[in-house]
Formats: sequence, C-alpha cells, structure tokens
Amino acid sequence: MKIVISAGGVGTRMWPLSRENSPKQFDKIFKGKSTLQLAYDRVAPAFGAKNIFIQTMPAYQKMIRKQLPGLPKENIFLEPARRDNGPAVCFAVNQLVKLGNSGPMAIVWADHLMDRVSEFTKALKAGEKLIEQQADRFVFIAERPRFANNNLGWMKVGDQKGEIGKRDYFGFEGWKYKPEKALCDQMFKSGEYYWNPGYFITSVEFLHDCYKKLAPEIYKCVTKGKYETCEKLSFDNAIIEKVDLSSAVILKTNMGWSDPGTLYALKEALEKSSDSNVTKGNVVDFETKDSLVYNFEPGKIVTTVGLKGMVVVNTKDAIVVVHKDDVVRISSLVKEMKVRGLEKYL
Repeated sequence: MKIVISAGGVGTRMWPLSRENSPKQFDKIFKGKSTLQLAYDRVAPAFGAKNIFIQTMPAYQKMIRKQLPGLPKENIFLEPARRDNGPAVCFAVNQLVKLGNSGPMAIVWADHLMDRVSEFTKALKAGEKLIEQQADRFVFIAERPRFANNNLGWMKVGDQKGEIGKRDYFGFEGWKYKPEKALCDQMFKSGEYYWNPGYFITSVEFLHDCYKKLAPEIYKCVTKGKYETCEKLSFDNAIIEKVDLSSAVILKTNMGWSDPGTLYALKEALEKSSDSNVTKGNVVDFETKDSLVYNFEPGKIVTTVGLKGMVVVNTKDAIVVVHKDDVVRISSLVKEMKVRGLEKYL
C-alpha cells in the first residue's frame, strides 16, 4: 500500500511555536523527534520506505530530507502553492498515478501523536485488505473517544458489516465537525460516535476517478499544471460531500491518538494529568495548575502566579498569553497580525 503523509501545513493555531519558516511538524519536541519523524517511523517499518510519500511545500524540502534520510528523494511531493487539502489530495493522487502506482493508498497526517502504534498499523493493513476486496470505496479509521472534545471531528459508527483478518468493520453513518458543546456531550455519551483523525484508505484509481468526475475544475488545475489557480477547498467539500458513501466502512481503533493542533492540546498530549503543568526553559510556575508555560529565552525568567488553564509562550521575538478555551482563536490573531503588516513575526 502507498501511504501519503501530508506535511505542508503552517500550524497557525500553534503560533508562536509554529512559524511559516518552521511549522510545528518539524519541531523536535517529543522525546527528541518531530511529529513528522514519528509519523514516518509508524509506517515505514510496516510498509517499506519506498511506499511512503511526503507531501509538503518547496520551502520544507531540505528539512524533510534532513529529518528523513531513509526516504527516497523522489518520494517527496512538492505542492506549488497552498490551496487547502482538497487540491492537495488531488495533487498527491495525481503524482502517484504519474509514477505508475495503483491499488490501495492511505492519506495520513504529519502532526499527530499516538501511544499504540501497532494498533494503527494493524488498522492500516486491515483497510488495505478491504480495498483489495473492493477498490471503489473509502475506509475510515475512527478513534475511540476519551472525552467529549468539541474541537475535533466525529463520525457516527453504524452496525457491524463484516470481519477482515479477525477485525470487525462497521457501516459509516456520517460525521459532524466540531459540534456544539451540548451536542458533543450527547454524542460522547451515546457511544455511537468516534473521533475522526482524518485518516482514510482507498485506491489510487478510485480517488483519481472521484476527482475527475466530482471535482473537474480542481482536477483540471492539477493535471494541466495550473495548481496556483485551484480554488481553496477542503477535501470534504471537494469530494466527500459529493461521493456515494453507502459502501464506505469504518475501522474502530484505540490508538491513544491525539492531535496537538493547539497549544493547549500540546499540553494535554504531553501531560495526562489535567491539574499538572508542562513547562520548558527558565520557568517558575508558582501555585499554577493545568497550564503550559514555555520560555525560549535563556537570559530571562518567566514566572506565573495562581494561573489555571492558561498558555504562556515566550520566544525571542514574540509572547502569547491565552486561556485554554481561547487557544483556537490564535489563528484569528495571526490573520489580524497579517492585516497589521506584522508578517515578520509569523
């Protein structure tokens, strides 16, 4: 199976840790490795380096080659511009076709964490077998929810449809992206909904055909070398909302998956205790709970008193202080900084 790891995002919700010239997926903040390296290490032993492809931006090519020396050079797909993941997935599958690839393929992401890697690779292999049985469908990987997280996407799991390699698979009954808190609580309690990590398995031929038929404008832009003119559109809007998902199936997992996509989510990923803090650098967190305090200036001390549920990040040129409930608004802050002509800090 061919596996494409998407690694081209900027990670604006992680500013100022994540910058345009050094996005979060390249920061070695998890036991000395970046999330890109961790993503590669999960799949390369099971599927072989020659079958792993990294999709990214030209500016990050050198970083990828440095961090993944075992990856074949031709297995790096360079997007000409940022056009959201609708065009990006089309670009990836088109590159696979151009290289003569066919059969099962998976799309995964470079900025996630998981505790039980074997559970992930087993699910991928089960998905590969399901696509070998029926190529014209999607297999979605779902993660058992640990709490009612309304900052994630959720998918509704239907009845058991069958078994593949002693692993049950289930019907797909739709999804909900970032539900309201009250609804999210209901979904969690029902037991019918799982987290949606955004991982899917399909076939190269089917996905390529989906773009050709359902998103012809994107397909034309990609295949005619006019990628910069593609409409910025999500994969869900471009394909998933238009394709017949009656044959789609779900594989349940318990990978210990997390998406440290915000500064507070990073804290949760690094520290399981909700009351404990995560600190880095010269920090004194006096009577502070449930907070992340990072200080990247050796000559400065960062102190906190009596904080709860806060994020404080101090770098050499920027400081952010935000409550955990507002970390998702950092993306809006970054947009406002661009409006004010402060791109040098981004």
